[in-house]
Amino acid sequence: MTTNSMYWRGALAGIALALAGAYGITEWNAVRPAHAAATEAAAAQAAPQVMMPDFSQLAEKVDPTVVLVETKREIAARDDMPVPMPVPPGTDPRGPERGEGQAAGSGFIVSSDGYVLTNAHVVAGATEVNVTLDDGREFKGKVVGIDKRTDVGLLKLDAKDLPVAKIGDPQKSKVGSWVAAIGAPFGLDHTLTAGIISAKSRTLPGDSFVPFIQTDVAVNPGNSGGPLLNLNGEVIGINSQIFSRTGGYMGLSFAIPIDVAMKVKDELQTHGMVKRGRIGVAIQDVSKELASAFNMPRPEGALVSSVEKGTPAANAGIVAGDVIVAVDGKPITKAVDASRLIGAMKPGQTAKIALLREGQSKELSMVLAETPGDQLVAAAAAPESAPPKLGVMVRALTPEEQQRMGQESGVVVEQVAGAAARAGIAKGDIILAINNKPVTNANDLKRLVDSAGERAAILIERDGARRYVAVKFS
Repeated sequence: MTTNSMYWRGALAGIALALAGAYGITEWNAVRPAHAAATEAAAAQAAPQVMMPDFSQLAEKVDPTVVLVETKREIAARDDMPVPMPVPPGTDPRGPERGEGQAAGSGFIVSSDGYVLTNAHVVAGATEVNVTLDDGREFKGKVVGIDKRTDVGLLKLDAKDLPVAKIGDPQKSKVGSWVAAIGAPFGLDHTLTAGIISAKSRTLPGDSFVPFIQTDVAVNPGNSGGPLLNLNGEVIGINSQIFSRTGGYMGLSFAIPIDVAMKVKDELQTHGMVKRGRIGVAIQDVSKELASAFNMPRPEGALVSSVEKGTPAANAGIVAGDVIVAVDGKPITKAVDASRLIGAMKPGQTAKIALLREGQSKELSMVLAETPGDQLVAAAAAPESAPPKLGVMVRALTPEEQQRMGQESGVVVEQVAGAAARAGIAKGDIILAINNKPVTNANDLKRLVDSAGERAAILIERDGARRYVAVKFS
């Protein structure tokens, strides 16, 4: 480099520093080449713009329709329950202690003449219900009815000209959409929390009527019965349950879709109870493994694991192993779809059930019966043999068990390991069939397992309920 070029480069750098000092950084940027500024502006414009929602208008709009529900009740004895599990927010998963207590939940007004929706578990067994509005007015709440299967409760206030929550369409909501909850966590009424829809149509253990909306909205004790809202301030669900080890929020909240709740509300308001149709079957989802065992192209439909004697399903000819694929022309993807569609029909209605049986399509018609109470619970009690391929030690049913179950076939699992244990078969389970072939004794079990190939669909009975288990032997 020559002396002159070094001199000019140093001189230019000095001028640049002087200009930066004289004009400041903003002024110095102004004298940069136009194309550089344009390039940076275009890059900034192309960068993704993250817009966070503003919930302030939503809160102002909806708050007047949300109420605090306080109850007094006799509390049942505590029992031991497994965790984590879906429980109402604030519920000790072990169960409550005996005594008299107070509890608080939430609700929202659905008619100007004083009807309020909440959770069934908020008001069930209450000896007294007090409802406080956003403006401070207090009312005695009358429990019109509760439906424990959907966890929906309906209250009536002696009031008129009340503000009413706007009901939305949960079917239009999408996973990833922003949602908000308003309720009274820990008694802090009209608290707003927000998050997103994490999943839709969730089926929780022990439930078969509600396709829950899963969110990550913070839901805690006192939120039960409050509304889940979209950004338009429309109610799309009722906050009902959480997965928790402690009874507090752990990131998984579940809401009853409002379309399900409003149908229940209409029934409670008209009849004080919900009348549901039934056909008399126990059903379960079709997993990939079960679909393979039944030679089905896809894991869809509701697999019938048992049929009650004398019910519409039994009279129409439905048998265990049938897969329900449609109810009145509406397709069935999961077992909850069949439960919900049949349960939404009235006793006495005729239902058309489309099903698959050993790969063949069938359609059966039957008049629905009325849904009864809960099922019975089965029992257990010297081992016989252990098919090594399956990994179970079994014994025959006792005469008492045969009488209680109303059947003579089946074997009781006494010890379990290997393939059976991996598939979830447990001690006390009663094995009834292998690939829809009945098991009458231990020899039948061994023969059917040995001829089953690499996998089998095993029908078991546990605690009075029957279901298929897909077992992979290799």
